[in-house]
Amino acid sequence: MITAIAGLLEGCGHIAVGVLSPIPGSAALLTRARTGARVSIIGSADPEFRTDGGVDLFDSAGQGRIDAFFLSGGQIDGEANVNLTGIGEYPELDVRWSGAFGSAYLYFLVPRVILFRAEHTRRIFVPRVDFVSAPGTSAPNVYRPGGPYALVTNLCVMRFDRAAARFRLQSLHPGHTLEEVRDNTGFDFDAADDPAVTPLPDPTTVSLIRGDVARDIAGPYPQFARDVLGTTGP
Repeated sequence: MITAIAGLLEGCGHIAVGVLSPIPGSAALLTRARTGARVSIIGSADPEFRTDGGVDLFDSAGQGRIDAFFLSGGQIDGEANVNLTGIGEYPELDVRWSGAFGSAYLYFLVPRVILFRAEHTRRIFVPRVDFVSAPGTSAPNVYRPGGPYALVTNLCVMRFDRAAARFRLQSLHPGHTLEEVRDNTGFDFDAADDPAVTPLPDPTTVSLIRGDVARDIAGPYPQFARDVLGTTGP
C-alpha cells in the first residue's frame, strides 16, 4: 500500500498528512526521499514535517499550496462519499465516530485526495454511506478545485472518474482477484476483464522504506515504524 500510494503522488510538490495515517504518511515520505517533495504531518514534532495542526493545513489548502491529502472513513461509497460521523439515522446514530473535523473543506480544495483503507470489506465499502461527512462530487456550478483522485486498499488500487462519479479498478495487489474485490465491495465499479497487477517494490524502494522512511515516520507513529517497518528507534 505504501508504494502504491507513492505511485499516485508523482508530481506533487507539497503533500499533507492528517492524523491516524501512518501508511499514507510513509508513502508521502517515500515520495519526499525520491523527489524532494515537501511533507507536512500532523502530530510530528520534527521541524521538517511539523505543521500547526488544522490551522496551517486549512490556510495552505485555501491558498492552493497543498497538492495531495488523504482521507479514510468508517464508510465509503461508490460516489466517493466519506462517512466519518457514524452509523444509523442522524441525529440518533447507533454508532458515533470522532467526526469529520476539516475533511469536507480539504476534500473540496486539495486537487489530489487519495482515499485509503487497510480493510476492504462490504462493512466499509457500502452502496451508500449513512451520513455524508465529505461529499465525493458536487454540482457543476460549485467551485471545487479538489476532490477524490484514487482509492487504495489492502486488495487493490482504484481511480475515480469525477465526471462519471464512479470508480474504475486500476490494479489488483499480487495474490488477489477481481472476483475477490467485487465480493468485498458493496458498490459497482468499472474494471477491465484482465486487470493489471500492482507492482511490487524493488529492493532500492524497500531499503528506503525500512531506512529513511521508517526513521522519519517513527516520530508521529513509533509503533507502526517498529512493528511494520522494523525500525529500532523510539
